[in-house]
Amino acid sequence: MSPSEHDEHEKASLVVGVALPVPEPWGSHLQRLRIGYGEERAAAIPTHITLLPPTPCSAPELEALEAHLLSVARDHAAFEVMLRGTGTFRPVSEVVFVQVAKGVADCERLERAVRRGPLQRPSDFPYHPHVTLAHDLPLAALDRAFRDLGAFSCTYPADAFRLYVHDGDGVWRTRADYPLTG
Repeated sequence: MSPSEHDEHEKASLVVGVALPVPEPWGSHLQRLRIGYGEERAAAIPTHITLLPPTPCSAPELEALEAHLLSVARDHAAFEVMLRGTGTFRPVSEVVFVQVAKGVADCERLERAVRRGPLQRPSDFPYHPHVTLAHDLPLAALDRAFRDLGAFSCTYPADAFRLYVHDGDGVWRTRADYPLTG
């Protein structure tokens, strides 16, 4: 393998994501429901509110990202999140989600700050904080998820965000937590 091929392989072999984890007991509850709707890959995806979607990353970029995330965490205070009811992006995207009813502005500020870092990338859609329940599933499963969680509600402190990494196997692993201390 030539040095340039090695560099491309290294860059393509690491994927990062940054998110606010949904704590227990709600995180595993929502994950089990997501799997039950037919989304088997959800077993490898911790329940979360995305701040930076899956993004290819090289080792040097990862070091720069980690330093940036430390700075972001120091500049932002913990806040309260309330998840309540369901929403959907249909017909634009086949997604049903639990809505963020409180903490939206804080999520938006964090997302902007995280994206200003070394892994700047264009957004596929305008940022809308949410917790995915069902994605690209048959319509009946999407409709069921929408109905089942219509009355769901929980409140918790968002006191840290998390850097997740996977190496191409699709299993998201925690790399680091960043306490919000601003």
